[in-house]
Amino acid sequence: KEFGKERLLAFKQESEAERQETLIRLTFFLEGIGVCGWILVSLSFLLVLITFPFSIWMCIKIVKEYERAVVFRLGLILSKRAKGPGLILILPCTDVFIKVDLRTVTCNIPPQEILTKDSVTTQVDGVVYYKIQSAVCAVANVANVHLATYLLAQTTLRNVLGTQSLSQILSSREDIAHNIQVILDNATYQWGIKVARVEIKDVRIPVQMQRSMAAEAEATREGRAKVVAAEGEMNASRVLKQASLVLSESPAALQLRYLQTLATLATEKSSTIVFPLPMNILQGLHMSTGNKKPSH
Repeated sequence: KEFGKERLLAFKQESEAERQETLIRLTFFLEGIGVCGWILVSLSFLLVLITFPFSIWMCIKIVKEYERAVVFRLGLILSKRAKGPGLILILPCTDVFIKVDLRTVTCNIPPQEILTKDSVTTQVDGVVYYKIQSAVCAVANVANVHLATYLLAQTTLRNVLGTQSLSQILSSREDIAHNIQVILDNATYQWGIKVARVEIKDVRIPVQMQRSMAAEAEATREGRAKVVAAEGEMNASRVLKQASLVLSESPAALQLRYLQTLATLATEKSSTIVFPLPMNILQGLHMSTGNKKPSH
C-alpha cells in the first residue's frame, strides 16, 4: 500500500509538471502574434488550400545560394532567423519577406580633406570591403545597412587620420588601415556586418608641399652622393699607394705595366699618337742626369 501511494504521488507530480510545461509552451506560442494573429494565419492558410494549386505560385519563393530571406509574419520575424537558400513558403496577406545579399560589398570612400596632426591639409581616399554575416541584424537593427556603413567609414577615416602626422600617413598606411578596420568592425558588429579589409588608395598633398619634399629629398641624395664619392676617392688613393709601393720594389713589374697600358691604348679607336720608348733608355737618362754635376 505504501509503495502504491508513493507511485500515485509521483504520477501526480509528473502530471502536474507536464501540465505546467504544456501551459508554458502554449503561452509562449500565443504571446508571439497573439490569438488574433493565429486566427489570421489560419485563415490565410485556409485560403491557400481553397485556391490550390493556383496559390502555390504565390506562396513559393526561391532564395539563391548567396542570399537569405528574412520573413516577417504579422510584423514579427519568423523563427528569429533567416530562411534559405532554396525554396521557402510564404503565406499571402500575413507574410512579408526581405532578401539580403551575403556577398562581399566594395565601398569606395571619396577623397576626404583632412588636417593632419602637423597642420598639413591632405586629401585621402580609400576602399572598404565588408559582407553581411547576420541577415536578421542587418534588417532589424538598422534602416539602411549599406548607407550606414558608408557614412561610418568616411567618419572613421577622417578621425583616425586626423591624429596622425603626414610622415606617419605616408609611411604607415598598413597600420592605419588595420586600425580603421578594427574600429569599423567593432562598430558594425550589431548591424550584422563583418569588415574584411580596409585599404588607403591615395594620399594627395598640396603642390607647394610636394616641391618642398622633392627639394629636401634631392638635397639628401646629393649629400649622400658626395659622401660616397669621397669614400671612393679615399679608398682609391689607398689602393694606388699600395700599388706604387709594389711597383717600386720590382722594375720588371713596372715594365709590364707600361706595355699593358700601350696595348690598351692601341685597341681604342682614338686619334691619340703614342711613341713608345723603351724603359731602359729612360732609366739610363735618369741615371745620367743624376750623376751629372752642376757647373760653376
